[in-house]
Amino acid sequence: MTIAQDTTPAEKDGKYKFTLNYSGREVSCQVEKEQQMLHVIIDDNLSAELRINSDGTVTQVEGSSIPDSSIDYIKKQVLGHN
Repeated sequence: MTIAQDTTPAEKDGKYKFTLNYSGREVSCQVEKEQQMLHVIIDDNLSAELRINSDGTVTQVEGSSIPDSSIDYIKKQVLGHN
């Protein structure tokens, strides 16, 4: 028997706002989660699109380049796990 696990529950869709350590300073980070996509705005001037993969990893698909450590932090803030 196979059990399907939903890695992106609908109840987590929505808007998130928190601070992020980016380039040596603390900046605002706004994220809007829509199903498998995270729309990210950092410090009101950098934007990026992140995709939540079926295995739970997050990959940047477009926009300003964001360091992996920042992507991991965003993932933890929005999805609540590693």
